[in-house]
Amino acid sequence: MEKKIFGYMRVSTREQNEDRQRVALLEMGVPEKNIYMDKLSGKDFNRPQYKKMLKKLDKNTVLFVKSIDRLGRNYADLNEQWRIITKEKGADIVVID
Repeated sequence: MEKKIFGYMRVSTREQNEDRQRVALLEMGVPEKNIYMDKLSGKDFNRPQYKKMLKKLDKNTVLFVKSIDRLGRNYADLNEQWRIITKEKGADIVVID
């Protein structure tokens, strides 16, 4: 079975431009319809699009992010989400940078 590809991008403020992240995800083969984006702080994982995307991940999926800090900033929370994605969901994660 071919893996489904998802992408996640985040910018902290409405003024920040997400184009670099979108271009990088598209270049990696992530379909536009499978890119999820939040314009919120990375201080925690209480983000609507992140939660929506997380529900779609399973052992047949790969999640692409431009850089690790786009996923989250808090090391302990980031570590826990990485565990959930890779161990509980069984998905793979690719950090482009």
